[in-house]
Amino acid sequence: MNNEAAPPNNNDDQERPPEQEIPDRDETPRGVLFRVIPALDSLRQYSPGAFRADLVAGLTVAAVAVPQAMAYASIFGVPVEYGLYTAIVMTAIGALLDSSKQLINGPTNAISIALLSALAAVPAGKQMEAAVVMALLVGVFQTGITLLRLGDLSRFISHAVIVGFTLGAGVLLVLDQIKHLIGFRAMGDPHDHFLARFFFSMRDGRPPDDHTMLWTSLLGGGTIVLVLALRWINARRRWRLPEFLIAVIAAAAAVWALDLARTPTNPAGVAVIGDIPRRLPSFEAPQLTWEAARQFSGSALAIALLGLLEAIAMAKAIAAQTGQKLDINQQCLSEGLANLSGSFFRCFPGSGSLTRSAINHQAGAATQWSGVISAAAVAATILAFAPLAWYIPKAALAGILMVSAFRMVDRAQLVYHIRTTRFDAGIVLATAASAVLISVEFCIMIGIFLSFVFYVPRAARVLVTELTVTPERVIRERVRSDPECSRLLIYNIEGELFFGSAPDLEDGLARIDTRARKGVRVIVLRLKRSRNPDAVCISLLEGFLNRMSAAGVTVLLCGVRHDMFKVLRNVGLETRLGANRIFREVPSAWSSTLEAVRHAYELLAGDVCDTCPRRQEQPGRPEDWYYMI
Repeated sequence: MNNEAAPPNNNDDQERPPEQEIPDRDETPRGVLFRVIPALDSLRQYSPGAFRADLVAGLTVAAVAVPQAMAYASIFGVPVEYGLYTAIVMTAIGALLDSSKQLINGPTNAISIALLSALAAVPAGKQMEAAVVMALLVGVFQTGITLLRLGDLSRFISHAVIVGFTLGAGVLLVLDQIKHLIGFRAMGDPHDHFLARFFFSMRDGRPPDDHTMLWTSLLGGGTIVLVLALRWINARRRWRLPEFLIAVIAAAAAVWALDLARTPTNPAGVAVIGDIPRRLPSFEAPQLTWEAARQFSGSALAIALLGLLEAIAMAKAIAAQTGQKLDINQQCLSEGLANLSGSFFRCFPGSGSLTRSAINHQAGAATQWSGVISAAAVAATILAFAPLAWYIPKAALAGILMVSAFRMVDRAQLVYHIRTTRFDAGIVLATAASAVLISVEFCIMIGIFLSFVFYVPRAARVLVTELTVTPERVIRERVRSDPECSRLLIYNIEGELFFGSAPDLEDGLARIDTRARKGVRVIVLRLKRSRNPDAVCISLLEGFLNRMSAAGVTVLLCGVRHDMFKVLRNVGLETRLGANRIFREVPSAWSSTLEAVRHAYELLAGDVCDTCPRRQEQPGRPEDWYYMI
């Protein structure tokens, strides 16, 4: 047995065992049906206990969904019943198709804020038609991403983008709701950025009389206080009181009892949401035109990406606690089809709700059917209590939105990202600033662009480090105190060999070229940590090999993985170099790096430098040598 092999626990060049094969998926009609509609798959092991858990969780979520859906619809100025329709259709369809068992789809704070900005130029009264078209386009984009199997590309978008977006969106939501909280009615140009409209409403708006402003402020502020008080009680007593629902009911009861509502006979009253039809959403095809598609496609793409990021992030967070295995592509499909289907039932775009999903999980939801139950409970609420919702003051919904704005900013994550690196801090602050100053929906695009701009230069770094053979029979990185070898050079090239890293690779090869001019006869290039080669970097490597060949220097390539070897063969370098100069990573008792070093010494045939450890070998026992990195 040859003793040149390094101890297994010290040699990182050993070939890894092949990964276990993934069993073939069930492609029968039944298997495909269960895969596309995971909620049906859950029924195969459904139990009365699971139903009870889903029932409790679904009703708990519905108690939160009703006031939230109305509040989110009011953000961009559409009748609140459309928020309830979205909480029915999107929640039900999303639940049936979700890969996550606890994620709840429907209207969300973030998407509604993005819609507020995207629909700023839409004439008054046309916002709902535009929002339905947006839902259709968002669904088309998300479904297209699924069909192209690009869903998991979301992992390449820095989480700092989402942190920055939530910060900027939270600030804008608070600014936008101040006028409703105190009773101002905005004037200004509807084409202005809504941050500008906030200042118009404060400066040029029509303030109500002191009586109206007092009651509006009391209702809005009282809603906030009551929500926070109920939240404190829930945390203290470990209860699950529906904070938002109780606060909205209390505000509506105050308006009814004190006769505060604004009516034709009482124009000085507080603004209320008005009539909600006692009917469920009905089928109606969206009015999509080429002009509308052209106008809203950019915003729809940004909102589609935002929705996927929001839903996937929440699904992953819950799965980390439950141990459930997610299918990210299926999760993207559920988002796309939920938005696409919702557009045919007068729904606006939505996504996975952070708040309602967390409540669903905490309430003990066992399967996706908790979402279906929640949707059914919202529908029942419309049929039973729609007329009573007339008394809900807009100031109460503004209070709920302000509380939601503060909750949507994860302060721990914000501080963590700002403190970690300048890269993360820059992405967070730039995304937040662009949300406030430019556009909410396009701040996502800006954040993604900046994350790639900051990331690509870091990913393009290629490290070219010199290795040395020590008297202790170890191959390691060379330090200044190590003597230079004038015959054999060993270099490790590590990094992504794509066009962006070409300057670093070129500089590294130039340094090796300079060293090689001092009598070097053999160069060993270790490529084990070189990944994803492209034509630009392979061309640089080929030019280096040609220069060394012309100078009479033999270059050996070791640690050559399968993908690298395939590229070398495609460009003809395998044939030109010869099999004895390319040492591939294959299962063996020793690594390709050790094989290459042994062969290099054979090529030197005893012509070694004065400091070479080979001079210390005992005659007749060269097999005692081994090398490790």
